[in-house]
Parts: sequence; structure tokens; C-alpha cells
Amino acid sequence: MSSAVRVVVAGATGRTGSAVTRGLLTAEGIEVVGAVALRHAGEPLSAHAGVPTEIRVEGDLRACLEREQPDVLVDFTLPSVAGSNALLALDLGVRPVVGTTGLADEELEAIRLRAQELRLGAAVIPNFSFGILLLGRFAREAARFFPKVEVVELHHDTKLDVPSGTALHLSEALAAAGARSPVPIHSVRLPGFVARHTLIFGGTGETLTLTHDSSSRDSFAPGVILAVRRILHVDHAVFDLAELAG
Repeated sequence: MSSAVRVVVAGATGRTGSAVTRGLLTAEGIEVVGAVALRHAGEPLSAHAGVPTEIRVEGDLRACLEREQPDVLVDFTLPSVAGSNALLALDLGVRPVVGTTGLADEELEAIRLRAQELRLGAAVIPNFSFGILLLGRFAREAARFFPKVEVVELHHDTKLDVPSGTALHLSEALAAAGARSPVPIHSVRLPGFVARHTLIFGGTGETLTLTHDSSSRDSFAPGVILAVRRILHVDHAVFDLAELAG
């Protein structure tokens, strides 16, 4: 497309949402045309994103989508509303890119079926960092030689879902690559962390440890930007950033 991709962000004032919004506002070829967050409706988006913009936060997602008619909805809200937000977007012809984790399997299946029916791209991805994408690739290779592996995930103490969506995704990928199933997951919730995922492989007389740290929520913005650009060229639901990254 020659024109900018029009984006509305839901959850734009949250800790992850504001970091992602900041990245989108400064990305070439992307135009943020709306921001939604119930708690901060009416406030200037610039106060949360930290970069200049004339956009004000609003509280009604449907009204924003119907008025702005964006190409993409980026969602970093809560598990209780993200699924319905994605379905609303699809019904309005808007492609959802969802980074909210903790959605029920039934909701994920509903998004998959609706995207398939409407032939619209939709992305529900537990982690948008490129480091996690590479960790998954390395893990699948390691599982060929070390089938016994456990996952340790550490997050900030306000994260709602336990275990993390990323840990679940990694454990499923490991099992599919030949690791002993189910792959055990150990979860820690403490202040001071953003996100850390460690895979510990055990073999005869040796161990292999792979670790990825997100020290800042800004680490998720590049992957979201990639997904926003590429979801326009997809006609189905995507649940792994690797499919969009190529």
C-alpha cells in the first residue's frame, strides 16, 4: 500500500500499550488515528505515549472504529475484553493485532473462524519481541537433542495470567519439536521484573540454558509494527509472529 496504515490502539495508556503506542506513533508508514482506554478517556495521548500527538484518549472502542475506519486495531487491554474487541474489529472490517494474553481457547477459536469466514487477517500473538521469536527457533533445534526441558518464566507482580502466554506457546512448540510432554512450566511473579523466559534442557552429564529478557516494554514495539504492516496481506488468523516475520 502506498498510503499509511491507519491504526487504532486499545489499551493505549497501559504500561505495555503506551510503549507500543509510542513506537507506532514514530513508525514510518503508520498513522495512529485513535486511542482507547476507559480509565484515561478524555486525556491527551501524548501524556501517556511520551511523544507529541493531537489525539485524545476515548472510552468507546466501537465508536472510535466506526468513525476512523482504521485498517488495523492493536489491542493491549485485558483478557476479559480483548477477545470481544478482536471480534468487533473483524465484524467492522478491521484487522486485529492482539498482544493481550490469557484469552480462552474458545475465544481464540472464535477469532480464527471469524477471520476465516471474512477472509481478513488477524493476529493474536503472546509475545511480539524478536528475541522470543529467535528463542523459539533455537528451542526447537535444542529439543531434537535434549527432549527433557522445563520452562521458567518470571514477570512483574501485576501480570494477570499464570503461566504467561509466552511460556505456554514455548511449551507447545517444544512438545511439537519432540520434547517430553507436557513440558513443565514454573511461574514467578515479583516486582522488579518485566519479563524473563528461561528454557533449561537436561541431558547426560550436561545442561543447556536459553534465556530471553525483556528489560523494557519498548522491546515489543518492533514486532507489533511488523505485524501491523504485514497483517494487511494475510487472509486468516495468525498465532505466531514467525509466520509474519518469514
